[in-house]
Amino acid sequence: MPQQVKRAFKYRFYPTGEQAAELSRTFGCVRLVYNKALGERTRAWYGEQRRISSVQSSAALTKWQKTEGLAFLTEVSSVPLQALRHLRTAFGNFFARRAKYPRFKSRKKSRASAEYTRSAFKRRDGRLALAKMVEPLDIRWSRPLPQGTEPTTATVSRDSAGRWFVSLLCEDTIAPAPATSAAVGLDAAITSLVTLSTGEKVANPKHERRDRARLARAQRDLSRKAERSANREKARRRVAKIHARITDRRRDVLHKLSTRLVRENQTVVIEDLTVRNLLKNGMLARAISDASWTELRSMPEYKCAWYGRELVVIDRWFPGSKLCGACGTVREKLPLNVRAWTCDCGTVHDRDVNAARNILAAGPAASACGDGVRPQRESSRKVNGVTGSVGGVRVGGALGQAKQPW
Repeated sequence: MPQQVKRAFKYRFYPTGEQAAELSRTFGCVRLVYNKALGERTRAWYGEQRRISSVQSSAALTKWQKTEGLAFLTEVSSVPLQALRHLRTAFGNFFARRAKYPRFKSRKKSRASAEYTRSAFKRRDGRLALAKMVEPLDIRWSRPLPQGTEPTTATVSRDSAGRWFVSLLCEDTIAPAPATSAAVGLDAAITSLVTLSTGEKVANPKHERRDRARLARAQRDLSRKAERSANREKARRRVAKIHARITDRRRDVLHKLSTRLVRENQTVVIEDLTVRNLLKNGMLARAISDASWTELRSMPEYKCAWYGRELVVIDRWFPGSKLCGACGTVREKLPLNVRAWTCDCGTVHDRDVNAARNILAAGPAASACGDGVRPQRESSRKVNGVTGSVGGVRVGGALGQAKQPW
């Protein structure tokens, strides 16, 4: 059945000089209110062992607006100044152990944004006008909004490259994709972006490597500019534009790939990779970042939920590359430079294709057990014998009755 989801539609717009100045002032006021409320909460707790609630922070904001030194807070819309709800969310994530203690926002490093709720903007005849602005925004409507719904929030932002965006949050109805019996296993790699269990290898565009020389020249030019000069700001903007170009092209490829895989397959099986730990490898960190394995994992996750597909995540320790898909023998070692290997049974394996097929084969066990598929303690064994186990399931039991694909 179709499901209702909250979905953000992001568009680029080109503000006038007055609009850019107004939005820049709003960004600064939002950052000031957030930092001041965070400072008050931190001082109250560490100095007096006293907690400040969101209601108290909101009342303090009203007092700040009436003080002489902070009277400029009344010159911008009061709705975006309610950044206190973002602070409340940050503390909620901290107490739930999902994030670290909230940090102060920096003018240079933090994202410049302001959120307008329904009472602070008007959308009429395809035009969007924000509070305290006479003219509507010059938005490039690259795709239509869902029919019959109105945006609940409008978030205006400016990236490091100086581009302006507005993100409209709407209720959208997403119909499930037609059912199919196809399933696919994915093996993330560096030489190829991803290898499928069908044998297809999706080429890695390597966007960062293609623009590396151009980026290096821009960074060298930036390093020669005087601190806090107009020329340095221009050079910094050029570097940021190159980074933005790399990011946009990379995200476009990943969106197209993940959408195709979700629409063509009923079940998608992937590995649970700890990208944060893998990035500690200085030899591979740059290539892994360029492949963007984190987004490659997150995109199929929410798209499967949207379109009624099943996403199965295999445990990170599953020996997909070292496991022979023909006889079930696991090699003790398989260095990264070995891209093809021959098993004792005579089967010749392509490292990535074999891993993708083993990941797909282990998917039913992980889905049935509700737990990750882990290797056994032995370094070499046959998993299709009666003495082994996969994911806590005795081979020959639930997995054996399901006719092991390998």
